[in-house]
Amino acid sequence: MEKEVLISIKSTQSVGGEEAEPTELITLGNYACRGGLRKFSYMESAITGLEGTKTEFLIRPDEIVMNRTGMVTSRMVFSKGKKHRFLYGTPYGTLAMGINTNFIDVFLNEQGGSLDLGYDLDFENALLSRNQISITIKEKSEKEKA
Repeated sequence: MEKEVLISIKSTQSVGGEEAEPTELITLGNYACRGGLRKFSYMESAITGLEGTKTEFLIRPDEIVMNRTGMVTSRMVFSKGKKHRFLYGTPYGTLAMGINTNFIDVFLNEQGGSLDLGYDLDFENALLSRNQISITIKEKSEKEKA
């Protein structure tokens, strides 16, 4: 069963050894659990620079898939110890990129929980950035539902 939840996302990015200011987003989204699969989605905002894009995470026991559709399109696969290639579509063109997952920590149940993800992003095998994402999912309180 899918339900509306409050999703808190904090991401940091290190480019050339210098860490940028963390980006934080708190938004409403949808969350569902079925067997070993967890799924949540939300709409990006101007804060992330991806306004008009829907982001969806599919969490399986051995991998996480992040799909983006809208202004930006991509299908990023995270699995520890494996490098994956993906296409990153923007209004200005499409780039072939790579992702190497450093760590995945998932603590999700039917009510919500947390997800921590660390990965390196590359373009033509040259490191672009080191990234960390921390996501918290929780059921909306009665006050937030009103």
